[in-house]
Amino acid sequence: MSGQLKEVRSRIKSVTSTQQITKAMKMVSAAKLRRAQDSILQMRPYAQKLQEMLSNIVSSISSDMEMPLAEERAPERVLLIPITSDRGLCGAYNTNVIKLTRQTIAEKYNEQYNRGNVTIMPIGKKGYEYFSRYGYKVVDQYWTLFSNLNFDNVRAAAVYAQKAFLNKEFDRVEIVYSQFKNAATQRFVSEPYLPIPRVEKTEGSKNVDFIFEPSKETLITELMPKILNTQVYKAVLDANASEHGARMTAMDKASENANEMLRSLKISYNRARQAAITTELTEIVSGAAALQG
Repeated sequence: MSGQLKEVRSRIKSVTSTQQITKAMKMVSAAKLRRAQDSILQMRPYAQKLQEMLSNIVSSISSDMEMPLAEERAPERVLLIPITSDRGLCGAYNTNVIKLTRQTIAEKYNEQYNRGNVTIMPIGKKGYEYFSRYGYKVVDQYWTLFSNLNFDNVRAAAVYAQKAFLNKEFDRVEIVYSQFKNAATQRFVSEPYLPIPRVEKTEGSKNVDFIFEPSKETLITELMPKILNTQVYKAVLDANASEHGARMTAMDKASENANEMLRSLKISYNRARQAAITTELTEIVSGAAALQG
């Protein structure tokens, strides 16, 4: 009986220690989430308006004008950019990004994958480890971006994708990431990056007449790459906020589960202790009765 009590006490101590860790991690993630949330909420309207403007410009310019970054080609070679985290303990966050990447390959680029024409450029350690382990073609230059997250480092990854598209190393580029909604909700999406998507015209839609200053050629050469860099940075900020939100939620659930486990263990401990006391009393009474007899 004493061995059982010792085992339960040891488990209570272990769960209490784990709960302290999960509570501390929740507080750290909450602090990081506030900063990451501020960054993406400030960035998102700007990036969305730039993307809308870019798509409208591409759609309004006549097809005879050369726009290399908007050139539609048969998707023979594909680059996917999944954005995961560097660390775990964030629930199913990384699993969902990886799952969506594999699903995108299976549904849209299965033939290209079978021919070895699908390449993964992971951002984040977890994605890099997974796709490297399972034999995917991997670009291993930019998976460490979260160790020093800033616009210049993200721009380097965006420029690589743009140059590879212009050099016809890839015909299609997509970004797989999590759009931040709130601490408990993320929306996992696969967005086309290159070629620049055009706005589909519907019945009744009006043709937008743009006045270009400076010239169209200058805008295409200078403005397009800058907007595309901003789109990748927005996706990384979205993923960063989603990661901290997912980790905070996961640690909160872990702390609640530890509470339930502690409650159950304490009940077991009290029952075992009462049983031990009852057994000792029974032995004492039995011994006294035997002495009297």
